[in-house]
Amino acid sequence: MLVIEDLRVSYGPIEVIHGINLAVNAGECVALIGANGAGKSSTLKAICGLVPARSGKITFDGRDITNQPGHAVVRAGITMCPEGRQVFPQMSTVQNLRMGAYIRRDADQAADLGRMMDMFPILRERAHQAAGTLSGGEQEMLAIARALMARPDLVIFDEPSLGLAPKIVADVGRTIARIKEMGKTILLVEQNSAMALRLADRAYLFEAGEIVLSGTGEELQSHPEVAKAYLGH
Repeated sequence: MLVIEDLRVSYGPIEVIHGINLAVNAGECVALIGANGAGKSSTLKAICGLVPARSGKITFDGRDITNQPGHAVVRAGITMCPEGRQVFPQMSTVQNLRMGAYIRRDADQAADLGRMMDMFPILRERAHQAAGTLSGGEQEMLAIARALMARPDLVIFDEPSLGLAPKIVADVGRTIARIKEMGKTILLVEQNSAMALRLADRAYLFEAGEIVLSGTGEELQSHPEVAKAYLGH
């Protein structure tokens, strides 16, 4: 579904992604793990058109989307649940969800809104509450539901557990697993490497802007260097 070939990304004169190659197959959950600053989020932003690729190619469903603007990437079938959730704080929960479906012109938006409320009951309770007044966990659920409102083929998660209590982190993990069961393809960046590798069919380890290791989630969990550096054992 998604193929990245020799991708290079720079911020000004500083190159932060050094010619990486990776792929995500339809129906998979693929995790990107590594230390802060390793290049994971920059890779996601390049896919979504938020930062330009210096060189290389990004292909989605056979279509070249390299350096396409963000709205074109969404129309192609990719949505991102961003780091820090980034809900619209002054807008209500329902208004935030409707923003997720902004590009759609079909008649099923109301039905999808109801499905999101069923999937995340707390959002029904908070339907008319300003999103900025929700708790961190509630905002994360809203950000996930908002991404799903676009009916994407590929859902990208950037640090979904960031700043959340352990119980809420577990809820987020279960939610991502449920979304995969719904048939969605997932690309996940997550500092909680143990959770990410449990969820992942395959994973890539980033170090200093390069991919230094890849394999199934189980293979990386059992790899001694990954276990020592990222899993605490």
